[in-house]
Amino acid sequence: MNIVIVTGLAGAGKSTALRALEDVGYFCVDNVPVPLLSELTTQLGSEIPKLAVAIDARQKQFLSHYHDVRSALIEQGHEVEVLYLEADDDMLLRRYSETRRRHPMSGENVRDGIATDREALVKLRDGATLLDTTALNVHQLKGIIQERYSEADGKLNIILLSFGFKHGIPKESDLVFDVRFLPNPYFEESLSKLDGREKRVADYVLKSPQGAETYEKLRDFLLFACPHYETEGKRYLTIAIGCTGGRHRSVASIEKLSAELGSKWPVKVRHRDLARSGDV
Repeated sequence: MNIVIVTGLAGAGKSTALRALEDVGYFCVDNVPVPLLSELTTQLGSEIPKLAVAIDARQKQFLSHYHDVRSALIEQGHEVEVLYLEADDDMLLRRYSETRRRHPMSGENVRDGIATDREALVKLRDGATLLDTTALNVHQLKGIIQERYSEADGKLNIILLSFGFKHGIPKESDLVFDVRFLPNPYFEESLSKLDGREKRVADYVLKSPQGAETYEKLRDFLLFACPHYETEGKRYLTIAIGCTGGRHRSVASIEKLSAELGSKWPVKVRHRDLARSGDV
């Protein structure tokens, strides 16, 4: 069975993540007691190939069984991933203020509840796949979850993401590369209004001496690293490449990489900042 344990801080988006997983075919159970996880998988049997279970700090003493239960599931042949959602304290405070909900780990003092929550879940965070939702709204979080897990078939799924550093580094990135040192088409009048999907722009960036050598080294590293991620059981890998504005150099690099990596792994391409203002 492909099992995703969804955990993390209250207010970080576990319910949204669970609903998103349900939409892509996972059988979802919210806050099942940790000691009952093995029994749950046995009862579901082989008819349920994909299971998502939300676990949070409300389980209190049950969390002490977590590592033993997870190890037992792996020994039984299940593929287990822990997805840990978190956000910074100010954002969590804002979310609880907006919803006017009571924090499950505190009374009226939400900040104390957040601190208690972090402490209770520290062992579940170790070794988990981390996703910081501070800068994400519910729609963006749902999109990221579905993008990552819609093809979770045991094979490495690669997401290639271009972005502009002036708009912030994508929180969901696993690997981040900076190509701001490459020749910038923004300063060429005939290329400035185009983007990195255009052949003239791509040639300007990637056929320059710097661009050609950089691309070759980046491609070779990824062709070396991705099989090792796959061997370790990683099901998705988000590779982010950034330039200044996210329109020219990063886009051209991502587009070329998608053709090469796509011949070996399932690849999705996303240009986060392409619709924003031009590179500078």
